[in-house]
Amino acid sequence: MIKLIHLSDIHLGSGFSHGRINPDTGVNTRLEDFVQSLACCLDRALAEPVDLVLFGGDAFPDAVPPPYVQEAFAKQFRRLADAGIPAVLLVGNHDQHSQGVGGASLCIYRTLGVPGFVVGDRLETHRILTAHGFVQVITLPWLNRSTLLTRPDAEGLSMGEVNQLLNDRLRVALEGEIRRLDPSLPTVLLAHTMVDTACYGAERFLAVGKGFTVPLSLLARPCFDYVALGHVHRHQVLCQDPPVVYPGSLDRVDFSEEREDKGYVLVYLAKQSTQFEFCPLPVRPFRTIELDVSQSKDPQAALMRSLAPDLIQDAVVRLIYQVRPNQLDEIDTLAVQAALSPAHSYTLYPELVSQLSRPRLPELGIGSHLSPLDALKAYVANRTDLQELEPDLLAAAQELLTEGETIWVPDPEATSPTTESPLEDAQLRLL
Repeated sequence: MIKLIHLSDIHLGSGFSHGRINPDTGVNTRLEDFVQSLACCLDRALAEPVDLVLFGGDAFPDAVPPPYVQEAFAKQFRRLADAGIPAVLLVGNHDQHSQGVGGASLCIYRTLGVPGFVVGDRLETHRILTAHGFVQVITLPWLNRSTLLTRPDAEGLSMGEVNQLLNDRLRVALEGEIRRLDPSLPTVLLAHTMVDTACYGAERFLAVGKGFTVPLSLLARPCFDYVALGHVHRHQVLCQDPPVVYPGSLDRVDFSEEREDKGYVLVYLAKQSTQFEFCPLPVRPFRTIELDVSQSKDPQAALMRSLAPDLIQDAVVRLIYQVRPNQLDEIDTLAVQAALSPAHSYTLYPELVSQLSRPRLPELGIGSHLSPLDALKAYVANRTDLQELEPDLLAAAQELLTEGETIWVPDPEATSPTTESPLEDAQLRLL
């Protein structure tokens, strides 16, 4: 049996907007969070110790991370090299330069010849010697359409037909690697791809137009003892025999991952009897607090009640609240910010509720008619911000009605009451 750790989608350097600069280190606290998550994962790899580490792609948010982010990644993975634990670093879509032209950020580890490190930037089979014997790993990096198709190949085809052609060509290429496998050795397929049965998140839209969806049947083959996936940030098991597993991302990139567990997978690899377990990590919580204070008599108190210290402590918080424009002066923003100070970071999202969002006027019975003055009175009664102006509004309305009476001529052929004055015409448009 070979013991390995499967992790993916580190995205080191993401989410800086949800952090702050640590005055002691000069580094964004979210970078420190991501490094800590990676360190916890590799701590387990060294403590077991495991025989092999499989990384499923997307080390950084893009192919040109800042040097200090690259250094943080390298420091952690060097621990594996120092311990003599081999690792396979698969190239994901975020690791590639545009359309795969110009290489990938992870290729530097192959150029430097880091002992025991394999970079998977092409469809290829790697035979790796571990402390408990050989293992075969087929690497399937993120494939752009241009990798498998030329423009003339796709000309005149629908999107569905293009996707089918891409999968047909991938099936042929993958079959070529499978035929070269040694059936006596445990085998892993390591792929950074979008599988058709997966529950996708934001990563699906980040890659729109660049990749293609792969059917599960193409990957869940009896020749594989474990299929290690990357790209989708939510941990999920797509198949049990053989195990087809997304470990998910190591940390939360944004609020779309607020309710997702984050971690890695510990795998006990054996021919036809692989076992695995998901190992959650204690990552920083994200909290969304959403409430409507537009109908509250004391919107400030309602906001303050929602900010329970045990809920927001050390969390990345966003406070979304609906408020009427005339209530803005009742909100003490400084007091709200002070109440949010136990949070790691926070953002406020006040959403203005239209003043016209009021209960409609009472329904009238069939054949009844509301006079312009009565309509205006009913309208003002539902507008608390206009009630102080009611006497002046009614006086102005009466004056307009008096002027309108001298010019109104009824239409004898009309089947319903016509507008009696300019004021009523305007009032009916409001209603």
